[in-house]
Parts: sequence; structure tokens; C-alpha cells
Amino acid sequence: MSSSLSVGTVTAAPATIHDLPTPALVIDEGALAGNLAAMAAVLPGRRLRPHVKATKCTSLARRQHALGHVGFTCATPREVTGLAAAGLGDDLLLANESLDPVRLAAMAAVQDRARVTVAVDSAETVAAAARAGLREAIVDVDVGMPRCGVTADDAGAIADLARRAGMSVRGVMGYEGHLMMVADRAERAEKVAAAMDVLARAAADVGGDVVSAGGTGTFDLHAGAATTEVQAGSYSLMDSHYATLGLPFAQAAWVAGTVISHGRGWAVVDAGLKSLGMDHGNPRIDGCTVWYCADEHVVFSVDGGGALPPIGSRVRVVPAHLDPTVAMHACAWVLRGDEVVDRWEIDLRGW
Repeated sequence: MSSSLSVGTVTAAPATIHDLPTPALVIDEGALAGNLAAMAAVLPGRRLRPHVKATKCTSLARRQHALGHVGFTCATPREVTGLAAAGLGDDLLLANESLDPVRLAAMAAVQDRARVTVAVDSAETVAAAARAGLREAIVDVDVGMPRCGVTADDAGAIADLARRAGMSVRGVMGYEGHLMMVADRAERAEKVAAAMDVLARAAADVGGDVVSAGGTGTFDLHAGAATTEVQAGSYSLMDSHYATLGLPFAQAAWVAGTVISHGRGWAVVDAGLKSLGMDHGNPRIDGCTVWYCADEHVVFSVDGGGALPPIGSRVRVVPAHLDPTVAMHACAWVLRGDEVVDRWEIDLRGW
């Protein structure tokens, strides 16, 4: 490991988790490898198009690429251009609409070294992409989540607009995000099948060979559908929200914090709203109850009235929502046990 930590005039390479400045995003190397292997066994090669919005890290994307997942899903133009610059541009899908001419042009500019496809769902998004010189599109279809996407009945018309504008249309995509956390697996499977029936109907009108859908919560429910690829992302690192579904993936990332204070039955750790994604609720500290999170603090007690962890000790704070948590950190520290073995830049942040 060549990275170092500079504090004032002292420069030191952190050797263990106890040497890290906190709050620190950390990744367990073994758990990550297990998660990547487990997903590759179910969705090998191009059956999985990992979504980099969850991790925003080209070092992690290289691990996925090495397993045969050579196509990537992106949420932002920055992710597209960053993956292309890193030599990971085999097949990049911007699964989000963009009207920004500067960012669209930036994606068009990397088409000499990367295959770039953009989602469209309106005449306006088609026109903006075509003006920028982007060559390939995919029609985004509403499969039940009230967000982006055209109706299945109108998908063919959007595809025709794109072709008339000089773009190739590769197929359709639809995100059943509203179904990711349906607790009962049988109910989740039934609802996913219905959503994919909508997407299949659109695909018949649009043409092309790509039917892209899914996420971590539904990754294994597409075998009987027309889906050609699944866009799961959070599976690699996981969070406490997805952990409630009993998925075959281990918690591989968390925020390491330092206990900085004791109260009358509670302790305070130096992580908080500015280092943890909070839209899915409080983070988890095993064996403890989190009372609340402030800007730079998590306040918690030990279940059963047990002894508080000593001031100065490290605490594992597991975020409820991985994606925004990762985006709050400039780097992730890769661990083997407590040993720091690498430092990965979160180099796809921004838009």
C-alpha cells in the first residue's frame, strides 16, 4: 500500500483501522470478494450490468470487470466519463435522462474509446442527446415507480424519434425500484413479474436486443422474464436496509467512528449526518441502540445496559443507505481484518 495520511507535518501510512482518521469509509476485502463471487454465480458476465451509483469507485469497478461484468450502469455523466477514462468503457449505460448540453457533449467526446448509451423518455431528451452527437439510446419505460420513464404504449414512438434523429436504439430499460424492499419474497416476485410484463410489451414495440432492469433487491427474480441484464449495484458493499431481506451478501462496508464521549448511559461516536446516508433511517451499531444522529455525532447506548465502549475505541457504524454514504467520502480504506491494505479513491463523485 502506497497511500499515506498527512496530519500537520507528520506523514504516516495507516497500518490498521486504529490509525485511520474518523469518520472513515472502510471496506472489508474478504466480504467484498465474497459478494462479487456470489453475484457472478447467479448473474455471470453480461447478465449483470453493475450500477456504479452505489460505489462511485473505479477500483471496485475493476474487480467487477475482472469477473466478466464488462458493462456498467451509470446514474451521472461523470460516472460515464470517469469509467471511460479508467479504461472501463466496454459498454456504458447512462440510465438517467440528461438535458445538459455540456455533460452530454462530454459523454459524446469519449465515444472514440467507450461505448456510450443514454436513456431517453421524451422528445426533448432525444433531441438533446442527438444534438450532442450521442449515437446510441435506450428507451426508459415506466414499470410502476413514479419517476422517469415513458409509458409502454408510447415507448415505440420515442424509439422512432431517436432513429429519425440518427441514433441507434438498443432496446428498453425499466427500474422496479418501488419493489426492492417488498418484505415477502413471493409477493415481491409476483410484482416484479407484472412489472417485467410491462417492460416486455414495450420491448416488442421498440426493438433492439437489450431489456435492462432490476436491482439488488430483485436481482434473482428475473430468470423467467425477458430481462437480458440486471442493474444491481449495492450488493457489492451492502447496507442495513437491504440486509433485512436476507440476501446472500455480507456487509462489506461501514463507517468507522471513534468514541469521543460518554454520558449517563450513552456514548457518542464521531460520525453523523455528514458521513452517513440517512434517508432510510438511522445507522446500525451491532449490540446497541442508536438514539439519534446529529451533524457530526451518533449517540447510542449498549443493549442490556452493558459497558460502553471505551473513549478512543473504534465503532462500526453500518449505514442504512449505502449509495449516498459512499458519495460523502473522498476515499475508502480497504481492510483485511484490522489491517489497512489499500486506499481507493471514490473518484466518480459529482455529476
